[in-house]
Amino acid sequence: MRCALIMTVKNEAEALPRLFETLALQTKQPDEIIVADGGSTDSTVRLVRDATLGAPVRVLECPGANISEGRNAAIRATDAEIIASMDAGVRLDPRWFERITAPYFGENAPDVVSGFFLPDPHGAFETALAATTLPELGDIHPETFMPSSRSVSFRRAAWEKIKGYPEWLDYCEDLIFDLELRRAGFRFYFQPDALVYFRPRPTLGKFFRQYYLYARGDGKANLFWKRHLARYATYLGAIPLSFVLLPFLPLVSVIMWLVGAYALFGTPYRRLFRAWHRLSRADKTASFLYVPIVRITGDVAKMIGYPVGVGWRLNRKI
Repeated sequence: MRCALIMTVKNEAEALPRLFETLALQTKQPDEIIVADGGSTDSTVRLVRDATLGAPVRVLECPGANISEGRNAAIRATDAEIIASMDAGVRLDPRWFERITAPYFGENAPDVVSGFFLPDPHGAFETALAATTLPELGDIHPETFMPSSRSVSFRRAAWEKIKGYPEWLDYCEDLIFDLELRRAGFRFYFQPDALVYFRPRPTLGKFFRQYYLYARGDGKANLFWKRHLARYATYLGAIPLSFVLLPFLPLVSVIMWLVGAYALFGTPYRRLFRAWHRLSRADKTASFLYVPIVRITGDVAKMIGYPVGVGWRLNRKI
């Protein structure tokens, strides 16, 4: 079976050299690499065309295409039976491509192979951001895990059956793709050692935009409405109520604050304490202080983005 590697890019000139270095070192090389560019204005297209990798590289120029449109265009451009996908902003474990495709060549071969991703933070802020937002392997339930398209592979026939990635959706498209594959009855296999390393956003502003867009995608796709409702209830209901109760029932208010703090920050701090051995003492202090800032910023971004997506969805139905 032929195995192709696809990715979408747009203004990724800064990230591509690191990716290409790890792609060239893969223990198994794809039969071809298809890159869909969504209209880069930097040197991205030139870097891809000039790259010397272990497989032929084709660039599709798709100005204005969203991620779903780019992925679908890349898949249509190859006749490979197995499609592997990753993002431009990652670096790859040397055996990533080998491991993300190996299950198709064994007994009881699956239709989808879910790889995993680990944070690749630089400094205190990114370490705190990773601890707050990215799951650890121990958090994963393999039978229900929905792979990210930064580390996944699937049969072309499965992609064809569900009519590809949802081109009407610009963010959270890989989750909708996963859900459609599950609804169609395709078999998933979790391959935790098919690893990519993903760098968190380097600034609070870029993180805010990322989570705003994710939540807008949730609203467009009608995803996780219970989670979003719980977030509104916490910030617009429980927290103000705790301050209203403070003069009358101070103990109740304190208990509400303690329970809320544990719910919001307990898991991020546990992850941080396991990850910060690489940091200096000053960076440990900074990362500790960043966690609540990151958590609250992400929640505010989601609370703003979600209704924007819901409004888009409701207008689309009219």
